[in-house]
Amino acid sequence: MGGKRYDEEPKLNKKKVFSVILGIIVIIMFILTLHKLLQDGITITSKSNEETEKYFAVYTDYKWGVVNQKGDYIINPSYDEMIVVPEETTPLFACIYDMDYQNETYKSKIINKENQAQFTDYDDAEFIVNYDKANVTWYEPNVIRVKKDDKYGLINFEGRELIKCEYDSIEALQGVKNIFTLNKDGKVGISDNFGNIIVEVKYKQVKPLVENDKKEFIIINDENKYGIALSNNTVSVECKYEDIKQVSASNIYVVKEDGKWQIINEDKSINIIDGFNDVEQIIGENIVIKKDNLYGLINSKEEELIHPEYALLAYAFGDNYIAKKDNKYGVVNTKGEVKLDFVYDNIEARADADLFIASQGEEEPQIIDREYSVKLTGIVSKVDVQRGYIKIYTNGEYKYYNFKCEEKQNTEIFPNNTLFLSKKDGKYGYINKQGDVVVDYIYNDAKEQNEYGYASVNKDGKWGCIDKEGNEVATPQYELKNNVLVEFIGKWHIAEDLNANYYTNAN
Repeated sequence: MGGKRYDEEPKLNKKKVFSVILGIIVIIMFILTLHKLLQDGITITSKSNEETEKYFAVYTDYKWGVVNQKGDYIINPSYDEMIVVPEETTPLFACIYDMDYQNETYKSKIINKENQAQFTDYDDAEFIVNYDKANVTWYEPNVIRVKKDDKYGLINFEGRELIKCEYDSIEALQGVKNIFTLNKDGKVGISDNFGNIIVEVKYKQVKPLVENDKKEFIIINDENKYGIALSNNTVSVECKYEDIKQVSASNIYVVKEDGKWQIINEDKSINIIDGFNDVEQIIGENIVIKKDNLYGLINSKEEELIHPEYALLAYAFGDNYIAKKDNKYGVVNTKGEVKLDFVYDNIEARADADLFIASQGEEEPQIIDREYSVKLTGIVSKVDVQRGYIKIYTNGEYKYYNFKCEEKQNTEIFPNNTLFLSKKDGKYGYINKQGDVVVDYIYNDAKEQNEYGYASVNKDGKWGCIDKEGNEVATPQYELKNNVLVEFIGKWHIAEDLNANYYTNAN
């Protein structure tokens, strides 16, 4: 449950990605974490962040290629079908070819930065896509699915075999990183990204107990009975239940037996708790329960913490829960005390910053700290946990704040930048760290310099970009009216659909 937040990154739009490759793969590649660069058995020496080369797919004149963070060609655009760059710092790229549009089949190969095919001992090789419930999508790092004689296996980026090609299918376990389902002769099991079998291949179905949990899995046998398996290839709860809810914490499980939901505590004894209909969420020892369509909170000792009286109850952070009553949102704590009155149309908790974002009518959203004090008002554009700042649009301009809601200058937020956005008399320009004007105030709109040294600028409704010295490298000529994010790498701007993760020079 969330309030209004105006992010620079949009939600996944699968439809547009499908239109690129006919519903075969879903792609998003804004993965910024660094990995050891490996290329077909050869370890590449690690470089500093400034020196590390990064790679991006580009599309121009109906052809696909790859460029680096300077906008220079790594692979000239020569491919008819899409090129996928799974990790920005890894010089391995997936190419789709032999598309059969009628039967929706295709082949793929992996090439290096020299445009040489890799892992050619296999009939097919491809990176493995995964996504969570929020449709955030990624490629599994350092793992490649390979095919030989119609059977699948796994190798790493060096080409070392992790799992032999003996399975009917291998897929990412949805929402869980570095975990894969193995299917063989109609039976399913689980492996990790090192090739270890952590759940034996003998079940009808295996799924994560909770999203992104690598330790516990719901297992379902041929009799449709549910149990729990651990990642050390042991069974902690035998398959005897009619269902198990995908909620858990502190070795507390919610199981259904004889048509009733029950709670198994950490010593696996059964607590049959009468008086509630369902369990919605478990945080530590606290359990959100549902009774007669109203939500409340109990602990593992069956003590009532919050009386079931709310139309919604969802954990925020600390001992706070966002609640809904009479179509309004507020915040209550585990003692049942109301900490934010029920006057808001939406409340979103940002646990990563210990903040609430609360909206009320047509007023600008309020930024409320963990002490329940209103600190700021404005539209939250971005929360950057890595750099520790919030970007807020207020009074007609963007401002930066730390998580204590103290205002910060862009020179403090982006210490590695060479240029800093500045506004004067309704026009935008750029200054250096000393405050000297480097780019005159001639633009109608502009963006901060990105991590590659380029800044997007707008003149007379058209977008272009400047480099880290302030020189125009792409004359403002692109309207980009439908682009949620305007960002350039040299002459290349990011495509309208961010989820396809490629750059282009088309308008």
